[in-house]
Amino acid sequence: MYLTADFLKRGFRPGGRHGLSSTESRDPIGLAVAGLNRLARSEVIDRLGLRRQAEQAVFTVTRNGFRTATAAGRQFARLGKRGAPGTHPAATRTSGLFDLTPTEDEQMLVDVVGEFAAEVVRPAAAEADAACAAPEALLRASLEIGLPILGVPEALGGISEDRSAMAGTLVAEALARGDMGLAVAALAPGSVATALGLWGTDAQQQTYLPAFTGDDVPAAALALTEPTVLFDPLSPATTARRDGDGYVLDGLKSAVVRGAEAELFVVGAQLDGRPVLFLVESSTEGLSVEADPSMGVRAASLTRLGLTGVRVPADAVLGDTDGTAYAECVRLSRLAWCALALGTGQAVLDYVTAYVNEREAFGEPISHRQAVAFMVADIAIELQAMRLVTYKAASRAARGEDFAREVALARSLCAEKGMRIGLDGVQLLGGHGFVKEHPVERWYRDLRAVGIMEGTVLV
Repeated sequence: MYLTADFLKRGFRPGGRHGLSSTESRDPIGLAVAGLNRLARSEVIDRLGLRRQAEQAVFTVTRNGFRTATAAGRQFARLGKRGAPGTHPAATRTSGLFDLTPTEDEQMLVDVVGEFAAEVVRPAAAEADAACAAPEALLRASLEIGLPILGVPEALGGISEDRSAMAGTLVAEALARGDMGLAVAALAPGSVATALGLWGTDAQQQTYLPAFTGDDVPAAALALTEPTVLFDPLSPATTARRDGDGYVLDGLKSAVVRGAEAELFVVGAQLDGRPVLFLVESSTEGLSVEADPSMGVRAASLTRLGLTGVRVPADAVLGDTDGTAYAECVRLSRLAWCALALGTGQAVLDYVTAYVNEREAFGEPISHRQAVAFMVADIAIELQAMRLVTYKAASRAARGEDFAREVALARSLCAEKGMRIGLDGVQLLGGHGFVKEHPVERWYRDLRAVGIMEGTVLV
């Protein structure tokens, strides 16, 4: 991925449009880190602490369950030419060499997101998990580092010149080192914006993307997963039927991120025997949202989205009607979950390494015991294998090449080994691994989602 030169020159400034400033003269990385440091000093974390009562109220509602209409949402101005092709990012240029080293631009972005994850996300993770909600201040802060426009082409107000699969993978990994649930909550709007950038028509892009590139970024969500046994994401039970000059959608979606506040959904449904993506505004009649609290990824405020006779116009189809865009959406979502598994797995490794070196038994650190040392080494080995296959899949996706095989291998490895890393992390802490005083039990719960979640976020 290549970030625009203008974006790099301007850097990040808290409080502005995506934190961009044209007055700074330092180097890009210095600008980014300096902006993030100012953000951390602006009492963001302190403001998160003031939200305890509000978060507790959200937790009570979520725990007890709720069912209501979706958020009223804004009125999106209909712009652009109906039926005209949109502006889509080009495939990333490559030298043909097998090199997974991040570019200078990608590394700068990872450095900024990594500091954000360490200084803002990690301290807020425990309370967000308990509250089943991401703090509003943290979500606002995530806008300062440009997450919603990461996959949007420069011509449409975004920051990318080429396809952003590689950069998106690196960003998701860095965010998940802070907390997977908060990472999912922060990435959800950008996933919808990226989908619009990849498959949207001119009218769809001109209608919806200005909201994501402006100051008041809407909550938005992908809705592909369904609460059915042996769910196949490529064969959804949700149906779409032609009706006059539009479509009528019926079905039930689960694991919808921040569904109660989302203003725009990308819904997967079966149309004439093929899976198709539809854009559905939250103000559309027939939508309802219900709490769907889960074992892990709780900070993402997961919900169920009900669709009963939901009527959408003919131009609500996102991409094609032959299932090609839908299949790519599923694969890019699986790639995102692999990246999230990498970040959370790395957090586990970092934490247990320090723990076993400091924890003493029989007069010496427990890391001196071969069984402990080998278990930590196994985590590091499996994590590196997961990273290599995930990066390879992301690299092929960014180049516009077929990556179905690579992402299938990455998902299989990350789902299996990710859960094992979480389990071993809990085991290495002994009794401490079972209590909430240490974050490893939360990471274990989150890692179990990797093999289950479908179409929640994408890169």
